[in-house]
Amino acid sequence: MRIAKIVSLVGLLAMTGILIYGFTLGNFSSEGSRLLAMPWGLVSLVDLYVGFSLFSCWIVFRENRILAALIWVVLMMVLGFWAGALYTFLALQSSGGDWKRFWYGRRAI
Repeated sequence: MRIAKIVSLVGLLAMTGILIYGFTLGNFSSEGSRLLAMPWGLVSLVDLYVGFSLFSCWIVFRENRILAALIWVVLMMVLGFWAGALYTFLALQSSGGDWKRFWYGRRAI
């Protein structure tokens, strides 16, 4: 479980850094329109959102409060795997070293 915590924390830090880089130096509207004009840009976007959706299914399954699940899903769709890395890290922290509790959340109890 320690390795999973490290991987999720490194992912969170990497995503934080790259999001800051993108938001400060990039131009989302012009760069995004160019990306969407390319076939592989569309493929990448669909691939990304399929991953977001699948990860969000786990969040909805794991959370027992609908509002918390909804907030996490919105964060996932807006901030991507930054939110996924944060959710994973928090789930690992709250699981107490129990993999079943990590995967199932309060359903494991």
